[in-house]
Amino acid sequence: MIGPEVVHVVCTEAFAGVERYVSTLARWQDDRGTRVLVLGGDPARMPTELAGTGIDWRPAGTWRQAARQLRGTRPAVVHAHMTAAELAAVLTARAPVVATRHFAERRGSSLPARTVGRYLTRRIAAQIAISAFVADRVEGTSVVAHPGVPVLPPATATRRPVVLIAQRLEPEKRTDLGLRVWAASGLGARGWELHIAGTGSLRPELETMARRLGVGDSVRFLGARTDVDTLLSTAGILFAPRGDEPYGLSVVEAMAHGVPVVAGAGGGHSETVGSVPEAVLVPPDDPTAAGRMLAALADDPARRARYGAALRAAQQERFALDTHAAAVESVYAEVRR
Repeated sequence: MIGPEVVHVVCTEAFAGVERYVSTLARWQDDRGTRVLVLGGDPARMPTELAGTGIDWRPAGTWRQAARQLRGTRPAVVHAHMTAAELAAVLTARAPVVATRHFAERRGSSLPARTVGRYLTRRIAAQIAISAFVADRVEGTSVVAHPGVPVLPPATATRRPVVLIAQRLEPEKRTDLGLRVWAASGLGARGWELHIAGTGSLRPELETMARRLGVGDSVRFLGARTDVDTLLSTAGILFAPRGDEPYGLSVVEAMAHGVPVVAGAGGGHSETVGSVPEAVLVPPDDPTAAGRMLAALADDPARRARYGAALRAAQQERFALDTHAAAVESVYAEVRR
């Protein structure tokens, strides 16, 4: 049996932004004839995402599981995502290791972990950062390659008076700030709704918060969704409240759909949404001002149409999947040389 040319390693049993990135890039590579193996990700979701392709998938929820799988392979490149995957790859892979840095922080939060981090940094052949924001905050030299999404045809569905938040309901994503901005905007009293797609540990707390802020009737918690593209095709605005988001793949997906985006100023948002002159980047530390900016955009349909079109054009030019994947392939070629 012919082995894989590229092995992607992500030592989780989840399917969030990193795992979605891995499945998207792996499918692109498979479409172009590369033999790909993916280790890790949600055992229920990842095989579904890769169905109908030639990609081999195997479970690897820990670095030890990934290491056992890697010992039996001889790929041209191992592409590791997050520290546990990097450790498995460096210890066992008989191939150059490329690491994508998905988070704006150095390896290791304790002294032992930082020691491991220094060991990994010396042994990784090349490093890709998903944004300049990330590259500036991690150790080592990085090639900045903004993750891309497929270019889509123009939207035909009617947009609804809905502000959509699509993200995990965990503290770092700042959905609580999103609720405060929503309450300050007053849009709930003017026929708009806030739809929150995603699941996480904070959902009960956020539901209570919505009622306490007096906007419970205009906020809908949609739970985990596999049809985010459908939600984006009809949403009036996408709201990404976090101001230090490392990148924000859902923002780029919204751009591909031509959805106007309101995003917290800073982080990767400055490189994606902020790449167009019409960008609506709101102060993450001032919910009142952010609410006014959100409401002003919602109240101006012509402005929303222009802004959405500008974002879609920017995605096609700078944040397409082909552009990102070609940059990754260039890194592979360099480490193989």
